[in-house]
Amino acid sequence: IRQGAPMVTALLLGGAAGSAISSDLGARTIRDEVDALRVMGIDPVRRLVAPRLAAMIALTPLLCMLIIFMGVFTGYVIAVGFQGVTPGSYLSAFAAFAKMSDLWVAIVKSILFGVIVLIVSCQRGLEATAGPKGVANAVNAAVVIGVIAAFGVNLVITQLVSMFIPTQVG
Repeated sequence: IRQGAPMVTALLLGGAAGSAISSDLGARTIRDEVDALRVMGIDPVRRLVAPRLAAMIALTPLLCMLIIFMGVFTGYVIAVGFQGVTPGSYLSAFAAFAKMSDLWVAIVKSILFGVIVLIVSCQRGLEATAGPKGVANAVNAAVVIGVIAAFGVNLVITQLVSMFIPTQVG
């Protein structure tokens, strides 16, 4: 719960949302729509980035919880259906090791990863140059940098969490 779900969330957001955001903003930048907004006195960050930030903050916990649910449900189906584990045994073993703090850590990590992916994607998209090739390069860079940054932040958060909220052992 603490590691898998937030990292899958980061990969999904980096690949799908990050590429969509950077390609949209990159296309707007090379068509001079962003400059036109500035000329009209409209802040592009408020108009284009802030709604995406609100959507990312609302989406990431839901996506993370869906991934956690699917992982637990799939584990249940495999353990009970194919390996002969009794349902009560699976649920009691799961309840013995999974804590609410694991869920909160996963949700906070996924929100942080979503914000990182959003910041990188918006920055790359708003700085795209040189036509369609520049947009393609911005999308590629946004996906790679966003995912790598999420992995790096995950390492730091995991170290901090393991110091302050240690995992329970049998």
